[in-house]
Amino acid sequence: MYNFDIFADSAANLTDGMVAESGVKIIPFHYIVNGEEKLCYNADRPFEEVAKEFYTELASGADIKTSLVCEQQFIEALTPSLEAGRDVLLVTITEALSGTFAQATKAAETLKTMYPDRNVVVFDSANASLGEGYLAYKAAKMRADGASLEECVKWLEENKYLLNAAVTVDELKYLKKSGRVSTIAAGAGAILNIKPMLKADGASPAMLTVYAKERGRRKSIDALIKAYTEHATKEIDDTVLITHGNCKEEALALAEEFKNLGASEVIIEYYDLCTGAHVGPGTLAVFFFGKDRRTPQEVAEHKKRLLFLRKKQTQ
Repeated sequence: MYNFDIFADSAANLTDGMVAESGVKIIPFHYIVNGEEKLCYNADRPFEEVAKEFYTELASGADIKTSLVCEQQFIEALTPSLEAGRDVLLVTITEALSGTFAQATKAAETLKTMYPDRNVVVFDSANASLGEGYLAYKAAKMRADGASLEECVKWLEENKYLLNAAVTVDELKYLKKSGRVSTIAAGAGAILNIKPMLKADGASPAMLTVYAKERGRRKSIDALIKAYTEHATKEIDDTVLITHGNCKEEALALAEEFKNLGASEVIIEYYDLCTGAHVGPGTLAVFFFGKDRRTPQEVAEHKKRLLFLRKKQTQ
């Protein structure tokens, strides 16, 4: 039996198989569609079924809003582990995309006063979707091999900016609705068939930023492949993860491209619903370990932060 449990919010986008294999416990976001509240992740339903329903509703013009995981929800989810005498590692979506990290941090502070002998670590993944999820999955694999909570957290901090993400969307209206692009830019983009390319950057907290614009769907998909060929390395592993907004055939075709480029494994899943509401149907995203996403200055700042945190922990 492990002496610590690993949790992630449902933005982690882990497949049902990865959840079952790793033992990562998922805390769901919620979404509201036409006034009805639903779970973004339901352990009692296959995620593919939930996601198909969600993206069909989104494409039909349904009014969908998402809500973050609140402090009380985290407290309720983590308490059984602490009561059972186990510590907790909680992996969250990047702080820059959601207030969930802040809510998780508040919950951890509350729980530490209730269970002073237990350790609760909240880890900002600096990513979203399977970029977040694959880090939680890797930590669970380390735990299975005997790694301690401290060893897992150290590895995650050292490697989270090596987890690369590249994303393209099919329609700009969802980004416009979420405030990611202006009305003028969205209108012009639709007329010119412009597809923005987004990536997880090296900032702290990490943002999802536009790094290129492609004209047409085929070129935007080619740009995902280019991101992989230019940035992927095999020092950690050569797995590629693909998430999609109800465009499974394109995801399957893209997977074959990555296999031809040497990926040993390609994992495909529907795109997480929490952030999926902001990027929309037709979204394609790829995740892989590769070159450091940070500038030299950002790397230096991150090292200083790690040294400060470790010094603080020993005091």
